[in-house]
Amino acid sequence: MKRFRFSLEKILDLRKHREQETEIELGRAIGELTEIENRIKALAVEKTKAAKERFSLNNGAIEIQSYELYIMRLDQTRDRLMEEAAKAELKVEAARKVYLEASRDRKVFDKLKEKRETEYRKEMFAEETKVLDDISSGSRARKMIAADGQY
Repeated sequence: MKRFRFSLEKILDLRKHREQETEIELGRAIGELTEIENRIKALAVEKTKAAKERFSLNNGAIEIQSYELYIMRLDQTRDRLMEEAAKAELKVEAARKVYLEASRDRKVFDKLKEKRETEYRKEMFAEETKVLDDISSGSRARKMIAADGQY
């Protein structure tokens, strides 16, 4: 039996490569979003720590005011990071959309390949069965004898 060959194999390979590239881009976008979220969490921890230390017994008015300014700066940083997180989420959604499209394109070619391979195998099986039937029934031999006129 001759080997199955999918005529669109190169296109399938390109679609697989494109899917891998878009998956990597999606991973990068998710990584950036996760990093921003982790920085926001770290800021929240730092703000809580500063709020606790702000009214320590040893702090004077200047230290309290310094802590207030520090907390305000942490809030501004958090707000900026929240904006960045929103932008990063948009990037993640865009990357996810591109990845899903690339994945869908690849799956179409995978299904086409499977379908053609199944058809090929059915044809080869039918052909092999026909050849084996001819051999086992001896019809070839009878045809040859009949053609020679020696029956």
